[in-house]
Amino acid sequence: MLDPAATPEGLTARCARVLFSPWSRLVLLCVLLACGVAAMVWWHPQRLLAGGWPAQLSGPVALVVFAVAYGVCTTAFVPRPVLNLGAGALFGSVAGMATALAGTVLGAALTFGLGRLLGQEALRPLLRARWLRAADRQLSEHGFRSMLAIRLFPGLPFCAMNYCAAVSRMGWPPYLVATALGSVPNTAAYVVAGARASAPTSPAFLISMGFIALSGVGALVVAWCKRKALRGG
Repeated sequence: MLDPAATPEGLTARCARVLFSPWSRLVLLCVLLACGVAAMVWWHPQRLLAGGWPAQLSGPVALVVFAVAYGVCTTAFVPRPVLNLGAGALFGSVAGMATALAGTVLGAALTFGLGRLLGQEALRPLLRARWLRAADRQLSEHGFRSMLAIRLFPGLPFCAMNYCAAVSRMGWPPYLVATALGSVPNTAAYVVAGARASAPTSPAFLISMGFIALSGVGALVVAWCKRKALRGG
């Protein structure tokens, strides 16, 4: 009697289970991220600060292309401050702010979707440390509040926080809404700084830089105060 696993149908089913297993999907996610990071290292997105944007792109098309590029770049761990400064330098305060915020939400959605589809099932069983369980519980049970706080304070890696949220049980609506609202202050500060970088003594530039500095100090204070809560679980 033939072993069902030895038949073509059985072999196909086994191969499919292996290819679509949680760990295979996690490996695929790691490969995609490595390729993305390598592409960003080769492209040098910081050239945007020196006028590295194609001259033939202008008007609304340029805004849409930049927003899409912004979203894709953030999935490859490109720092948002660089992209925000570039948006301000290229498009000015108002258009740069709208474009950067659209790119922020797009990048958040891309990383969250990739993390949930390819990494959540494999990584959730690894959340065994007390502080990891506490962080996961906070994100899962208080998704909007937690993500809003994460977005409001600088210093936390944008892409890494997106993948952490994807591993949790946070829902899509609170994640995206909190990202859009919480990203406004710091995004605006960096965009204005980029738009006024040619006039470093202007009030707008000084106020934006002061806000960036104060929010960074605030983030450190909050992190210091919350460390015991995470450790205590």
